[in-house]
Amino acid sequence: MTRRLLVALSIVALAITALISLAAPAGAAAARSGSASGSASGGVSRDEAIRMLDQTRNSVDETLALIKAGDSERALAEARGGYLAHFELVEIPLRIADNGLTIDTENQFSYVRTAISDGAPLETVRDEIITLREMLDRAERKLTDAGIGGPAVVTTQSFLILFREGFEVVLLLSVLLGFLESARSPQYMKPILGGVALAAVATVITVLIMPTLFSLLPVSREVLEAVVALLAVAVLFYVSFWLIARLEQKRWMEFVRARLWSAVSVGSTASLVAVGFTAVYREGFETALFYQSLMSFGDGLGRFILLGIGLAVLALVVVAYLVFKVGRKLPVKTFMNTAVAMVMATSVAFLGNAVHTLQAADVITYRRTGGPRLPIFLAEATGIWPTAPSLVAQIVLTLVYVGGAVWVFAIRPKLAMARPTGPTGPAGRPRVNAATS
Repeated sequence: MTRRLLVALSIVALAITALISLAAPAGAAAARSGSASGSASGGVSRDEAIRMLDQTRNSVDETLALIKAGDSERALAEARGGYLAHFELVEIPLRIADNGLTIDTENQFSYVRTAISDGAPLETVRDEIITLREMLDRAERKLTDAGIGGPAVVTTQSFLILFREGFEVVLLLSVLLGFLESARSPQYMKPILGGVALAAVATVITVLIMPTLFSLLPVSREVLEAVVALLAVAVLFYVSFWLIARLEQKRWMEFVRARLWSAVSVGSTASLVAVGFTAVYREGFETALFYQSLMSFGDGLGRFILLGIGLAVLALVVVAYLVFKVGRKLPVKTFMNTAVAMVMATSVAFLGNAVHTLQAADVITYRRTGGPRLPIFLAEATGIWPTAPSLVAQIVLTLVYVGGAVWVFAIRPKLAMARPTGPTGPAGRPRVNAATS
């Protein structure tokens, strides 16, 4: 059974590696094409165009603020002025990079102006501006090289998400299969592994249908992406915080063992399949949720998400071989502490992107800081945007994590050492005299 499991994992790894090899040349060709067009952009460099896009965004924000204040005349003037003074210069290099997007964005500016001049309701103008904001982001992606920072961060995030969840699955399977071996019940391994295989298939299906299911909800795409990201942050916080994670993981292990013992006692094949399925699909659903959030904020970096997945699968094949074939004990505590810290950083990035998306959807008002702005691919990977709400949210979550680390690793151990150890002992229990007992 172990050999079959390793072979299956190896096949998956090879398939994902093949996908990456097919995606990488296309991405490289696109990058070369973008670089070439940047040198022939008619006097306006891409860097200058990106700076003009920032000024265009400020003009769009001001237009929306004036509409909300009821000053449609000044809002129309601002919309016209922002387009003529800023975006017309962006069009020069953008037309070379993506002429279709240039035309669509021009039309969207005209839709905004028409809605204002026709006295359309606030919601109509607001929706047109939200669409325009998304087009401006797409334009910046077309004008920006992916660079190294953004792809490196996204690849690391993708790797950590799958490897951490997969590592927990390997540990859980080692416990389950070890229990069956110690109970001299190897005949029950096949149903358990069958449940694991079903959970793997269910996870893939969940990843594929989750975007469709979310699209059916009666909310805008931007709000939906923010909600999914906030859910991912909540789950990452819950499973990553040291004290909570350890207690929750212990309870989950005890629950699965109890179900396995019950299934073995009854000898029910269906119960054993269910044990294998529930043990793995829980991690699979979390993984699907995390990747849904990562993909929604990784436009233009999809091949690097695939790269992280491929590397994680290969690493899990090695871990599974060491655990199941060699029987080697791994430094679980060291790895989990390292992975937790990295996953916490990922949750901070997700939170920044979620708040930024809520601002783009006008659920939260934009409050730009005016400070330096990261390249868009790096900003999407880290969630660091020059807006006050997103930065404050990230700082607060980071402080919570830091406070938790100080409590768990510094304050709590000192309190435990400072407890009095008088005649009643450290926990208030009567001390037993070894000489008289």
